[in-house]
Formats: sequence, structure tokens, C-alpha cells
Amino acid sequence: MSEISFIPELAQVRRYEAAGFRAWPAAAVHYDGTWVVRLTAGHPAKRLNSVNPLDPGDVVNIGERIARAARRFDAYGRPLTFRMSPLSGLTLSRHLDREGWSTFSQSLVMHMPLDDAAVSEAMDQIPLKDMGRFIGAALKVHGLDASLRPGLSEIISSIQPEAGLFVLEHDDEEPLATAICVHDGDLAGLFEIATDAAWRGKGHGRRIVLSALKWARLRGAREAWLQVEADNEPALGLYRSIGFSEIYRYHYRRPPEA
Repeated sequence: MSEISFIPELAQVRRYEAAGFRAWPAAAVHYDGTWVVRLTAGHPAKRLNSVNPLDPGDVVNIGERIARAARRFDAYGRPLTFRMSPLSGLTLSRHLDREGWSTFSQSLVMHMPLDDAAVSEAMDQIPLKDMGRFIGAALKVHGLDASLRPGLSEIISSIQPEAGLFVLEHDDEEPLATAICVHDGDLAGLFEIATDAAWRGKGHGRRIVLSALKWARLRGAREAWLQVEADNEPALGLYRSIGFSEIYRYHYRRPPEA
């Protein structure tokens, strides 16, 4: 079933959804009622290329609005994709069920209080000023193709809140792990967390996450949050050991022809 079993306070969900849009901006944003249509030609990430319904009660003319969204996605050469959070509501979810839409890629949104004790073991680390160097490191540790460099550069350049770019490197400047921490008021959002496959299981992920959070804490952040795929057990284990807990979940849906 596509219904979301864990229902948090919707006001809290809206807060994190809005923070996510600011922290990881799409190149083009269109509104159809309270549906936010996000599209990015330079990067294929689903959260940058999806329809995000933000009000469970906004269910007028669902079929017509889906068709309008489909035309926008087709113009970008992207498969029509809905990102279904608790804000999507059951009416839309059941409509997609009846139409035979598939469900995939469930993710968790997690948070933790951010105080001095939470980052007491973290080492001080200064974020990189060289965005090109960070992007090169991020592509390597994620194992991504260099063709994504322009798109990732566009995304990072468009982040409106203060963003810290963090890289752990070996003695020979080989990148080991990367993270982006977006400081947005009292929130610290973590993105692009990854460790090179050859260096996993050695504590580099914990080190870079805590260093990034310490940086945000010193700037006034009081709560940390992140998104992680539900089947990424190593990452979930790391985040839970640091103190993160689940707030809500979301998943993606596509029509049968996608």
C-alpha cells in the first residue's frame, strides 16, 4: 500500500519540507495550487524533479493537474514523478493507486537536538571555499559521472541559506568523505553525505557529520536534520548512533507508462 503509516504533526512536516526546498533548490519551480512542481535539467535527482503536494485537502481536478504536470516533465525529458510525504494526503494516494502508479524509494526524514554535548567529540573543521574542489570530491566519493558537475555546481550555487562544504582527505589529498551542511536559522540540514567505497567502516562518516554539525552549532543552529533512504542500513545505523530519530517518511510514485 502507498499510504503512509506514520503520521506526524503536519506543521512539523511543512517546516522540514520548506527547509528542504531552500537547502536543495530546483532550477525551475512551478505551483499548481499547493502542488510544487520542481524540475532541474542539469541533475536527475528525484527530489529535484518531482511534484510535491503540500496540502492533503488540495484534491480538486486531480486528473487535469497530473496531465499539466506530465507536460512539464515531458518538456524536460524527465519521467513524471510524485514525491509523497504526509502532506500528500490519502485522497491523492488512493487516486494514484486506482491509476496503477508504482511506489518506490522510501526515505526517512530524521532530526536531533543540536547542543554542545551533541558535538563535544567533533573536531573543528573549516568548510571549503573552493566549490570546484568540493564538487570533484563529491563526484568521486559518490561514484558519479563527471557529466553531473555542471548540474551539481548550479544546485550548490543556488542555495540561499549559508552552506558549509566539508571534505575529509587522505594525506595525498585523496577525498575520503564529503558533506554539505546548510545553516538555516535554528536548523542545520545535512546533504550529500558520502564516504568513498574503499574507505567505509573507518569512522570517516561520523567524523565529517559531527564536524559539519559543530560548525552549524557555532552559528546558532539548535536542531539538525537529514534525509536518508530507508534501505540504507549503514547510514541509518550511523545517524541513529549519533542521536538522530525519525520524524516522517516519504516515497516516490510514477505512472504505469513511466
